Amino acid sequence: MRRGTKGKLTCLFAARRVRVADGHKHRMSDGRVQAMPGEEEVWLVGERRTGGEQKYYLSNLPGDATLKTLAATIKARWICEQAHQQLKEELGLDHFEGRSWTGLHRHCLMAMIAFAFLQSRRLKAAGRKKKNRRAAATAKHARHQAGHPRPLRAPTTLELPTL
Repeated sequence: MRRGTKGKLTCLFAARRVRVADGHKHRMSDGRVQAMPGEEEVWLVGERRTGGEQKYYLSNLPGDATLKTLAATIKARWICEQAHQQLKEELGLDHFEGRSWTGLHRHCLMAMIAFAFLQSRRLKAAGRKKKNRRAAATAKHARHQAGHPRPLRAPTTLELPTL
């Protein structure tokens, strides 16, 4: 069970080691071609959500991975998808129209640097709000100190869009 944007989320997981049919191709007597099992075993993970929806995943985690680790890895994917969506919608990751790999890599790098910067500012602002809630009554800003060569500037706040 975990918390989502709409409350508690629960689902059931089951996992089994399998070999995916991605090995050599075998021609059947009737002319069909069948792929044989591959060399490597992977995890086949099934998920049943409370609404009855079922999803299946393949994972190449080691054979000794626990079901909890498999489920946590699968659910961590949502965060990556959200970040990718934000990169496209807010920072123009999908606006590249160049014709070289170098240009594409630079464009992606700049979008990711901008995303990291915005994320750090958001986290810093969220931490500051939590601290200010507790200490708001006792905190006072010093405007000018005696003996200091110049007056201190008032702190500036930066408004950032929420994700």
